[in-house]
Amino acid sequence: MISAKKFVWVVSALAMVMLMSSQARAARIFVSSTAFKNGGKISQKYVFSGFGCTGKNVSPQIRWGRLPHGTKSVAVTIYDPNAPTGSGWWHWVVYNIPPTVHELPEGVGTKSGALLPKGALQGVTDFGSPGYGGPCPPKGDKPHHYIVTVYALKTDKLDVGPGASPAQIGYFIHFATVAKGRLIGRYGR
Repeated sequence: MISAKKFVWVVSALAMVMLMSSQARAARIFVSSTAFKNGGKISQKYVFSGFGCTGKNVSPQIRWGRLPHGTKSVAVTIYDPNAPTGSGWWHWVVYNIPPTVHELPEGVGTKSGALLPKGALQGVTDFGSPGYGGPCPPKGDKPHHYIVTVYALKTDKLDVGPGASPAQIGYFIHFATVAKGRLIGRYGR
């Protein structure tokens, strides 16, 4: 027979495990896009126009679900870890997005950033300018993976100005992240 004290301890421990499990699930953000499904192929519309690629370079729609309590801003990045650079390739970095926003509509990744949510800024990508730069892997490579990551941040603004590099922005994102979610698209030529 179990003592009352031991019973209370076991029930408390189980409740703590259940709470931690629900918090772990809440720490993930659901990310989707009308442009491609997770693991799906990215169409020519979203491909870069240049470096031998002939896409339209339209930024894809990116939508995210519920953010954890206390989220003060959001950041979104698109990164290709398969680029033959030794450090991957940053295709888009948007930060200081208000937590009330849950979508970047298609086509808002212009160089000027004029169509972004109020207060949002873009970093300079590996193409050398702010704004979205679509996939353009070397011809003949296996399809590359384009990782869209949405970060819920505990700060309302990152301490970087417009035109910052992805490394600078990533440093501040790293220390402010409370949750994140990912969506991966693929493209090869």
